[in-house]
Amino acid sequence: MILPQGTVVAVTDGEKLDIYRNNGSGTELSLSLIHGVSIVDEAKGSGGRHGSTSANPDESQLAEDGFSAGIAQYLNKQVLEGEIEHLAIISAPRSLGELRKHYHKFLAAKLLLEIPKELTGHSVEDIEKAVLGA
Repeated sequence: MILPQGTVVAVTDGEKLDIYRNNGSGTELSLSLIHGVSIVDEAKGSGGRHGSTSANPDESQLAEDGFSAGIAQYLNKQVLEGEIEHLAIISAPRSLGELRKHYHKFLAAKLLLEIPKELTGHSVEDIEKAVLGA
């Protein structure tokens, strides 16, 4: 898929977030990394500790879910402030599911593409290849 110029591409896995912007135009995709994104873990300060079960995930899973919620909050804010006109999200499948729970309706309207794939830490070329293949 070719993304419009200026599209923001968020790549995450529940522990890390990389944000890119498409500087390409027409049929060209050219992603560049955007720096300086700080995410608040939305799970911090949540109640008591319990044993790990499928209904009661362990602390690392809770931390990943909280981080994903923080990413959604950040992206929602960027959309509402007019900083994101078009959005693509590439995320590990479980993290993508958690992100979806927190999408604002305006974010959902700006979302052009979701790719359920683990690409955090991969090269820009790998990310561009995944987008073009979608």
